[in-house]
Amino acid sequence: MGRVLGIVSIGLICGVFSGTSVWAEESVQVLTSQAMEECQKGRRAKDAESRSVHFDRGRILAEKAVALDDQSPDAHFALFCSIGERMRSNGEVLFSVLEYGEMMDALDQTLVLNPKHLDALSSKGTILIEVPEFFGGDDEKGEVMLRQVIKKAPESINARMVVARQCAERGEHQEAYELSKRALELAKEQEREDLLPEAEETFSEIQSKLQAR
Repeated sequence: MGRVLGIVSIGLICGVFSGTSVWAEESVQVLTSQAMEECQKGRRAKDAESRSVHFDRGRILAEKAVALDDQSPDAHFALFCSIGERMRSNGEVLFSVLEYGEMMDALDQTLVLNPKHLDALSSKGTILIEVPEFFGGDDEKGEVMLRQVIKKAPESINARMVVARQCAERGEHQEAYELSKRALELAKEQEREDLLPEAEETFSEIQSKLQAR
């Protein structure tokens, strides 16, 4: 803890005299990387207690990164990831309501600082589709954002799954099938154990609908 505080102090001093801080920048990058690593570990964890521990650690690290540099889009996204995954894992309505605003603030700030942040665009598009309208949901706007992500990042898995489900709901079964099939292939290729079950389920459901036509 003392070492971290020392780095922060050095960074603030360097910032005052030179207008930039190599130490602070490095520390933000390290903290952000560690926060995202904890988020990934939480996604892969098999039990709820372990997931919560990783997400809580990630949040602490991300909050430190944001405190060091609130102009870092990656630091804000790491905070969004930790809060959002913790909410999803927790599943408690009261907890979700209390944390939702802070989660969205972190995500929106990421996009303010970097409007082309693909992970943030994917997350924002997914949320716009999945949350109720009174929480700010907007299916059309969300799908536009996700299709933008798919175009710029063909390896995207989550964006493909969400758009595939949207297509299936509209009866566009062939496109839904192609999107979900590719999402499943990518999940396997990338060895994304955290996304593979959802990708398999999405593809199976859409394949069944297509065969039933």
